[in-house]
Amino acid sequence: MASFPQPAPARPPPTSTTAISRSRPQEDDSFPFPPTYSFPPFYTLQPTLLTRTSQLAKWSLLIQRYHAHHHRYRLHIPTALSSPLFHNAAIHKRLSLASVIEIVNYMVKSEKDGGGGQRAEWIATAGGKVSEKNEAWIWWKKPDEWAEVIAGWVDGTGQKGVVLTFWELVNGDAVKGEEWVGMEDEVLARCLAALVKRGKAQVFGEEGEKGVKFF
Repeated sequence: MASFPQPAPARPPPTSTTAISRSRPQEDDSFPFPPTYSFPPFYTLQPTLLTRTSQLAKWSLLIQRYHAHHHRYRLHIPTALSSPLFHNAAIHKRLSLASVIEIVNYMVKSEKDGGGGQRAEWIATAGGKVSEKNEAWIWWKKPDEWAEVIAGWVDGTGQKGVVLTFWELVNGDAVKGEEWVGMEDEVLARCLAALVKRGKAQVFGEEGEKGVKFF
């Protein structure tokens, strides 16, 4: 069974972002990348099945943790290819477009189907197609998991019977410090739909003016 050689000791993080493309807004360097991030073979998907599967799983976890750290929910692949997530300027290595698509495809599949547990979902274009595969939701928490977190907040803060707008639920003073602050409306709607199915919430209003009442 093929396996990666042991990585060399991780290099200290760069003290500046000048090596990162100046054509993009600079991102903060506070994310704690794992040692494998500084290991050049990590950026080339290996041919041996077991090694490749292990590599896909590591990239899946890294993508989830990176998005969780930055409170992001969607991955725009053409942009991300030049971001620190997929481009390690310190060692002059980056993932190819084909590799990123394969990793996201792995994340989309269930564990039963040999995938990464449905931790991603391709975003359809305006025409309802996902063939371009430019964007994907990254479920560092799945909608059902977010529903549990929000339900816990509702119970813990006495929000039952209270009506909140979507904006208040993701940006209001009452949710400061919560994990879902800044969540996109489309993601929030998916999470609340899970609570609606359980009879724990009611969503009303039109696009841009939606609100929710918790039970």
